Amino acid sequence: MFGDLFEEDYSSVSNNQYGKGKKLKTKALEPPAPREFTNLSGIRNQGGTCYLNSLLQTLHFTPEFREALFSLGPEELGSLEDKDKPDAKVRVIPLQLQRLFAQLLLLDQEAASTEDLTDSFGWTSNEEMRQHDVQELNRILFSALETSLVGTSGHDLINRLYHGTVVNQIVCKECKNTSEKQEDFLDLTVAVKNVSGLEDALWNMYVEEEVFDCDNLYYCETCDKLVKATKCERYKETSPYTFPLRINLKPFCEQSELDDLEYIYDLFSVIIHKGGCYGGHYHVYIKDIDHLGNWQFQEEKSKPDVNLKDLKNEEEIDDPLMILKAILLQEKNNLIPVDQLGQKLMKKIGVSWNKKYRKHHGPLRKFLQLHSQMFLLSSDESTVTLLKSPPLQAGPASRRPDQHVFQTPTAEAPGFHDTASCPHWFDINDSKVQPIEEKDIEQQFQGKESAYMLFYRKSQLQRPPEAQANPRYKVPCHLLNEMDAANVKLQINRAEDSNVELHLHLGPRYRFFNGALHPVGSQTESVWDLTFDKRKTLGDLRQSVFQLLEFWEGDMILSVAKLVPAGLHVYQTLDGDELTLSDNAIADGEDIFVWNGMEVGGVQIQTGVDCEPLLLNVLHVKTGSGGEKGGQLVDSAHVFPSNAEVASVFAALAIPGDVIFIDRAEAAGEERWSAVPREDMKRTFRELGLRNGSSILIRDSNDDDSLLPKQGRWISRTNEINWLQVKNLCQSEAEQKEVKITATVNTVVFDIRTKAIKELKLMEELVENSCLRPVDRNGKLLCPVPDSYTLKAAELKLGSSLGLCLGKAPTPSQLFLFFAVGSDIQPGTEMEILVEETVSVSDCLKLMLEKSGLPGETWHLRKMDWCYEAGEPLCAEDATLKELMICSGDTLLLVEGKLPPPGFLKVPIWWYQLWEPSGQWKSHQNGSSYTPSRGEGWGAASTQGAPGKMPVEVSLLYVGDIEISEDATLVDLKSQAMALPPFSDFVVPSPAFLRAWTVESKRPGRLLRTNQQQLKDYKLGRRTEVCLEPLQKEENLGPQDVLLRTQMRIPAERAYAPALDVVWDTARGWTACSLRQRVASFYSLPVEKIEIAKYFPEKFEWLPISSWNQQVTKRKKKKKQDNLQGPPYYLKDGDTIGVKNLLADDDEDFSTIRDDTGKEKQKQLALGRKRSQEALRVHSSSAEGPARSRGPEASLSIHVGSFQ
Repeated sequence: MFGDLFEEDYSSVSNNQYGKGKKLKTKALEPPAPREFTNLSGIRNQGGTCYLNSLLQTLHFTPEFREALFSLGPEELGSLEDKDKPDAKVRVIPLQLQRLFAQLLLLDQEAASTEDLTDSFGWTSNEEMRQHDVQELNRILFSALETSLVGTSGHDLINRLYHGTVVNQIVCKECKNTSEKQEDFLDLTVAVKNVSGLEDALWNMYVEEEVFDCDNLYYCETCDKLVKATKCERYKETSPYTFPLRINLKPFCEQSELDDLEYIYDLFSVIIHKGGCYGGHYHVYIKDIDHLGNWQFQEEKSKPDVNLKDLKNEEEIDDPLMILKAILLQEKNNLIPVDQLGQKLMKKIGVSWNKKYRKHHGPLRKFLQLHSQMFLLSSDESTVTLLKSPPLQAGPASRRPDQHVFQTPTAEAPGFHDTASCPHWFDINDSKVQPIEEKDIEQQFQGKESAYMLFYRKSQLQRPPEAQANPRYKVPCHLLNEMDAANVKLQINRAEDSNVELHLHLGPRYRFFNGALHPVGSQTESVWDLTFDKRKTLGDLRQSVFQLLEFWEGDMILSVAKLVPAGLHVYQTLDGDELTLSDNAIADGEDIFVWNGMEVGGVQIQTGVDCEPLLLNVLHVKTGSGGEKGGQLVDSAHVFPSNAEVASVFAALAIPGDVIFIDRAEAAGEERWSAVPREDMKRTFRELGLRNGSSILIRDSNDDDSLLPKQGRWISRTNEINWLQVKNLCQSEAEQKEVKITATVNTVVFDIRTKAIKELKLMEELVENSCLRPVDRNGKLLCPVPDSYTLKAAELKLGSSLGLCLGKAPTPSQLFLFFAVGSDIQPGTEMEILVEETVSVSDCLKLMLEKSGLPGETWHLRKMDWCYEAGEPLCAEDATLKELMICSGDTLLLVEGKLPPPGFLKVPIWWYQLWEPSGQWKSHQNGSSYTPSRGEGWGAASTQGAPGKMPVEVSLLYVGDIEISEDATLVDLKSQAMALPPFSDFVVPSPAFLRAWTVESKRPGRLLRTNQQQLKDYKLGRRTEVCLEPLQKEENLGPQDVLLRTQMRIPAERAYAPALDVVWDTARGWTACSLRQRVASFYSLPVEKIEIAKYFPEKFEWLPISSWNQQVTKRKKKKKQDNLQGPPYYLKDGDTIGVKNLLADDDEDFSTIRDDTGKEKQKQLALGRKRSQEALRVHSSSAEGPARSRGPEASLSIHVGSFQ
């Protein structure tokens, strides 16, 4: 049934994955999801392997088994890399088991795969899809391991841990002779029928004597006859046997001199089966002995003294104090984020705070502030707590985790009820891991889902302190390295694959008119782009949007929207805060409308595909001022909901007529118009097949049919612009400087140009040597328009301005390009050039250098990006402009400096160290100082607002450029940088004493942490700069280590001591509790006697990291834990953490005098900018000045959580 699991072939292991009985395995989604808040990994079900997963998790959480397996090195087991080599003796099963355990301990993924392990079992797809008995699997797996470990130091691993002996004794009642027989066992099968519990079953089997008499006499060899006898079966204590709550086995064991505590065993695993004898499902309850997981469980709370259901009359609902108090009393710790409070209020009473209370009570936050005797707002006003006295007491139904379910009359081991050291329980159900309480085990006593296999462990077995909360404990080095590298790869893959670009349309900046939503201001003000991880939940997205939009008041609803020809339309509201963006089918580039869910600008909004707005062309006969009809058709665009009746056109437009014709554009020939029958007037636009751009004609029944348009040729619209303004920019003397030329969208550009030359009375020779160029709103001349284009093809709007300029327009095979020298340019200073699209980059560079009069060959080209900055260089010098998708109108920049060869990077190197006013460099690691010989001569770019008593400033000193291969490692970059001349002034023993950062906005940005990782894996790009920070000792940061700068606040002074580095291991989660414990340990202070805060230097603000961030929010189906990587902290490497010792400093403020000064300067700068803008507006309105050049557009960046 289990294939060749019994025998492991050491000579060769087949590599054929597609042989008989094998399946083509489908890979899991890449990259796999990270671990949930429990920080424990599940195991993916291959189809029917839930029984295998439950047993493997039990073995993995058995420390003695796991560490005994890890103690076997490659010298005994071989290597998986050699398993396909002939004559290689590779013990594949224990190696795969080691690797699986290492993944469960260290790999940041929601669930591990057992495919490699089951392959080593020799299983086919039949075994992987069929469920088996877990007890049978346990015996067969142990047997296979014993066979695999023959000849190694682990040959007796199973025997040492699990072996026991059952003793059968028969005592003759006549001669008292005792016949004894011993039987080995690895597990005990106990009866469940007609017994009340496990102890009763053991008593019946191993204590009660069976009497042989009457027809069942026993043959005694000593008496040589059939005699009466008694049989007693007991099991013999042998070795540290791991079994599941506390039980005393002494009554069932042979009597010995051992202490009573030697017989006490604690339950630590319950494998549970749900279903019948021939199928069902397995999962397992496991006790986390080494505290590897993050156990956070909300206990039952007492019933609040005010319930929303009790608020029956209108007066109580009208009282906001009563309703808010009732909501807070139903929350964990009576605490809730303010934004969620508004949402819950709307859910409970059916209307938002703004609609119900704002008119009389003001904004919600202001109301909470005014009632400080009842509500306590946090320092950043993001959360609110209910103040009440006395505090609620825990209800009688709640149970502490250290109150045990199984009550046995046994002695208890010391410290058993110590909640600080008491391990917690988890329910591991294939991929999912959830915390449970001990009392949940009682639910498995009976029913369709019940305990099937129990594992106990001797209570006197003690774990070393270094094993607590340390998943790396006893893991072999080669597996540690493998898991670290895999985590780095996962982090890179997730950063590449898990992000989606969302377009946030902000409701307050939209208005509803003409049947759709339209932005009030500019597109950049109304639509913000947000990069977000699609593995995060909708609740995470909502919280991020709240943090992004500081002005938001009241409820926030997120809806999927779509841009249609009529404008923006809202389709569906996103529900289920516990669902991920992937679960909600949010695609890359999705439009999200952010609003209150009901109205925009006082107008109620209809949503859904049924009422999607349609943009229709409506034609009707033009009427005169006296009501008489002319012979001209007027064409105008109008918007109607697609679920509106066709007859609604008459009332909506107030156009005389009683017949509607629909343009069947797909019909062939001239007769494509058809009248809508009167019985169809009640049908909707969608039912009649009308789409965006469809045309309808309204007319009287007695009108002449000759007025119907033929072959799609329309009469020009009235009351619309039908001209272009052409300015004379040829510098020729002419009476007129500009002229209006009548045109339609189908007018050819050549005709407009020749007509303008004629009306401007210019020389006819200009027809052969001139072109038309659009003029933008800032007065800049754009790319010339080819003569053969129509206005529609050239995307020119009627009413716009064109410049008549000297020179020919580009042909279809030519490109008109702007170019400028240097990377810091201002709009309007560019030069122009006309080149063939087949010209190479190097030839284009030569032409531009020649035109600009620049000498030398050390130049390269870069394409200017959308915010007027130098983009990526054009590295492929032999590629044509067409191949690089360079288009007419693009701007190229001539930048000095030769590009490195393909595959190489040119990296500017900076020296980074703390600089004190005393002229000494300050070390982060231990605060020691030393003075460089030439440090004072170099300029320091200080960072404004760094906290400190004597402000410690961040200085970056440029030391030179290096050219290095993308295949080189980080340590190679450090070594090459050390060869630069300025490094001779600093004593750096080796590259291991340097810490590398990228440079972002003239500050250290991303930490480059793995010395042996290739530079291309960091995706540095060709514009990345690197700064190197000297260290006092070597460091080896793991993938989940975070480097923080901590500063202790000086009591009675608004200042801080110098910064010290703290390395924080986030393996157990990015929680406030974990960070506080690490900082407290570093400063040797009790965790409850410190307060910490993150510093935001750009705002001169400190944001306290309080303990409530560790709490778990209660939702219907999922518990979510706050993560310091996300809002509002966005914690990352290099951040400054202020530390306050409450034993010596009880001041609530974290700020410094330097912060006050910085805030005041920012305030004055903002006020000055505001005044300048107002003065500019006044000046612009009084006199028409020169057009202003467009400044760089500011890109919206969102901290994206990093994943480490």
